[in-house]
Amino acid sequence: MTAVPATGSRDTAAARVPVRGLTVLYDADCGLCAFLRDWLVRQPQLVPLELLPAASAEARRRYPGLDHRATLDEVTVVADSGQVYRSTAAWIVVLWALRAQRPLAHRLATPAGAPFARGAVLAAARWRESRRRGPRSDGRTYRQPDGWTYHPDIGWTFAPPACVGDACATR
Repeated sequence: MTAVPATGSRDTAAARVPVRGLTVLYDADCGLCAFLRDWLVRQPQLVPLELLPAASAEARRRYPGLDHRATLDEVTVVADSGQVYRSTAAWIVVLWALRAQRPLAHRLATPAGAPFARGAVLAAARWRESRRRGPRSDGRTYRQPDGWTYHPDIGWTFAPPACVGDACATR
């Protein structure tokens, strides 16, 4: 059966794609990941999503070839036909599986949309990392040693570490 988006036009690409189910591996100890998991299960899905805690016994049993440590650091999606998507591609394929988000997924998969998708993934990763390490804060502002700073009123900013003489700190 061909999916029909809200616009009324037929999504003929969906009929050619061999993916019939996706397993999303997520960090069950991450508040943002748990929030997104809960949001995903409430969304109308064109392709069924199964949410599975990353690095769990079940994930290790099903996918012995995956680097399960890495699945805790970046979202990983496994298709029923064996494709593995990580990071930005994983987010795009998850959006592609959702009825209301498929048009957005198509836009993010283009060269013009890719920087926006990558920016969203990086922002989520930075937020997660700030929570994992604990606040480096003056009460409201979180500072990272690599030069990134989060201000609640304006978001993330970057100021590269200062150079001393001819030597610059690298990470």
